Amino acid sequence: MAKTDETLTMLKELTDARAIPGNEREARDVMSKYISPYADKVYTDNLGSLIAEKVGKENGPKIMVAGHLDEVGFMVTRIDDKGFVYFQTVGGWWSQVMLAQRVTLLTRKGDVTGVIGSKPPHILPAEARKKPIEIKDMFIDIGATSKEEAEEFGVRPGDSVVPYFEFTQMKNEKLLLAKAWDNRIGCAIAIEVLKQLQNEDHPNQVYGVGTVQEEVGLRGAKTSTNTIQPDIGFAVDVGIAGDTPGISDKDADSKLGEGPQIILYDASAISHKGLRDFVLDTADEKKIPYQYASLAGGGTDTGSIHLTANGVPALSITIATRYIHTHAAILHRDDFENAVKLIVEVIKNLDDDKVKEITFG
Repeated sequence: MAKTDETLTMLKELTDARAIPGNEREARDVMSKYISPYADKVYTDNLGSLIAEKVGKENGPKIMVAGHLDEVGFMVTRIDDKGFVYFQTVGGWWSQVMLAQRVTLLTRKGDVTGVIGSKPPHILPAEARKKPIEIKDMFIDIGATSKEEAEEFGVRPGDSVVPYFEFTQMKNEKLLLAKAWDNRIGCAIAIEVLKQLQNEDHPNQVYGVGTVQEEVGLRGAKTSTNTIQPDIGFAVDVGIAGDTPGISDKDADSKLGEGPQIILYDASAISHKGLRDFVLDTADEKKIPYQYASLAGGGTDTGSIHLTANGVPALSITIATRYIHTHAAILHRDDFENAVKLIVEVIKNLDDDKVKEITFG
């Protein structure tokens, strides 16, 4: 099979996996399948984050490349007498992208299809129709006629509810449409970095990580970083694309296809200047395109990684993505490939001396 097809198959399997915070097993199994052939050791921490270890040099510096396994979704909280399901958001959702969207409830008896509903606009007062429906007024219709029937389907409080959407390569084949790019693309980058280091000398130990529970507070990054105790950390995630109508450059100026984003600042971390400079110098030297980005709100696993133990120089490298935290997001394949290329080139030169220079220089 051609390399292109293998990569697309991996991306499809990663994004089709269903894994909300606290129940990341499906995505972890897919990531494990694809990263294990390139790792010396694969294991999990006690919270469920996947860690794949590849040794280039025994006792060399430890380099962590972390994507997160979880995606935003929902959790069943109660079932009413008529069989309608009420839910808690797990991760950040904007109410306007939720109504009439198909979801899958993952129950002990198998998958149950549902659709997010609310009171129809036809019976609302004119003023109410102009306002978005609040999430607390939404429910999931699973086609049950009673609470007992919903329970017979296997539905119970605590069940995961995930967006339903199939991976699609668009007419412009570089553009890929899928749910859960946030953040299966980071998991794919970690996999591909280990793969490309297979036949390369690298003076360090590399850890490809799929963290859990990022969307609810960067939680898995805390435990996995404590487990690894890295010398350098990279969070690989999605970032905001500013190339759709109505967005000005001062809001977001990144464009799909123009290279990975180097995150200067976000609400969870200020990027480490020494590491950032080294990454930018490497990109310039190797002529790898990149974009700068900063976010006043939100954050990535860097927020947890850099505060572990006595501190870890860390940087977020992200992929500009349209429509994150919805059922369907779009990113550009070239950005994925250039992010991998950049991180691989950086790792090849992160020896003991360079790490000391970055940390203490």
